[in-house]
Amino acid sequence: MHHWVQASSSDFSGTPPQPRSGHTAVNVGKSMVVVFGGLVDKKFLNDLIVYDIDNKLWFEPECTGSVSEGQVGPSPRAFHVAITIDCHIFIFGGRSGGKRLGDFWVLDTDIWQWSELTSFGDLPTPRDFAAAAAIGNQKIVLCGGWDGKKWLSDVYVMDTMSLEWMELSVSGSLPPPRCGHTATMVEKRLLVFGGRGGGGPIMGDLWALKGLIDEELETPGWTQLKLPGQAPSSRCGHTVTSGGHYLLLFGGHGTGGWLTRYDVYYNDTIILDRVTAQWKHLPISNEPPPPRAYHTMTCIGARHLLIGGFDGKLTFGDLWWLVLEAKRSYVPQVRNPPEIKESERELDKQEKGQEGSAFVELQKKMGISVPSVLRLQIPEESEDQEFIELGTRLIEGDMIDDQTSMIQIAAQAIRQHWKESTPITLQLKELGSLLRDYQRLVTRKYTAQSSLTSTDFGLPGTKSFTFYHIKSSSELRIDDIPKLLEEYKTLLI
Repeated sequence: MHHWVQASSSDFSGTPPQPRSGHTAVNVGKSMVVVFGGLVDKKFLNDLIVYDIDNKLWFEPECTGSVSEGQVGPSPRAFHVAITIDCHIFIFGGRSGGKRLGDFWVLDTDIWQWSELTSFGDLPTPRDFAAAAAIGNQKIVLCGGWDGKKWLSDVYVMDTMSLEWMELSVSGSLPPPRCGHTATMVEKRLLVFGGRGGGGPIMGDLWALKGLIDEELETPGWTQLKLPGQAPSSRCGHTVTSGGHYLLLFGGHGTGGWLTRYDVYYNDTIILDRVTAQWKHLPISNEPPPPRAYHTMTCIGARHLLIGGFDGKLTFGDLWWLVLEAKRSYVPQVRNPPEIKESERELDKQEKGQEGSAFVELQKKMGISVPSVLRLQIPEESEDQEFIELGTRLIEGDMIDDQTSMIQIAAQAIRQHWKESTPITLQLKELGSLLRDYQRLVTRKYTAQSSLTSTDFGLPGTKSFTFYHIKSSSELRIDDIPKLLEEYKTLLI
């Protein structure tokens, strides 16, 4: 079960993006999300806002490089494409006012430098509402769009090393021309879904393009896929993001039918399961964000971040997280939630009834009062977002059958990582998750072995588990870290 959580200013440092639609947001490695451009109140933007994932910080880098229209970097635009290859973000096309653009830019995020690229070969015509994806770590595939006069169905491949464009000669039947669709590389195929077609109809067809990988020696060709399950309704302006073994589709807009001339906007979430090759509606336990199109969704570990969009009247500036739900308290970014007095009173009322519980017996052995330790609320793995995120980054890209398996494999991965860590290689940002997992494992060790004595918990004797009572990693001293890591490793044996 998944859960939508609207982000608040307390979740981040810095200033998040202002309202916009038609912008792009792309991952750079596992450390950043970079937002560029967009449109709000008929104003086209060319600002660059970066989300530092590790530090939960929004910032605007000082960029250098090529100058366009008196400004460093691309001119203001929306409905362009942005593709990441290594530390480089490639920007092509889009629209500014009534003008379709065909310029090509690259941003080096290591030094924050823009360069306008002079490419050659079969250059794509200026367009907006196209779709593009990376092929491996060197090439980009671009398909479709709108050039201001007609819908397009052409396919171009660009080599980012030689900067040469090549129009792909595709055999067999072709998808109808379209714009506002999505294009996603899955293994060796490009999957294209939806979009607005020639003459204006909005489509809900799914196509796969083979022959993009040189080593396969396949003749490029399209195949229309008709998959079982709860397929999405026809739409354009939606997003598709990759999340392990599935593709996640959110939002977009379609036609309202013969009763209305207005478009209908969606806020449903549908997944394409790559293992079973079928569509499924993703179970959501609460109300989703308001319907919208021309937003962005990026995958950050086990979560998805929704930014902006447009519903036909309003341009959104809200940020939302789509997270795997364990409990309602499973909220991104809240590391030390405030204690709730009503909960404390309830804990005090329940104390007598808990006298025989393992937690209470453990607390007694440690000489700590019941309410103070219960307020630690040591979470299970599925509730510990930072713990799961650290593990997910280590297994990113692996094929995992379901969310439960993902949590288990992520937990195994991060524990193995810590087992192999030293006090020098252990990062400070990992300490909070390490401490909580240490406390989880101590609790399990006690409840599984009733013969443990007070000497196992830091009282006179062996002092095996010295840090069980610590509420936060901020209470640890630097010279505590080697001891904490040493004790943690004994729990993994």
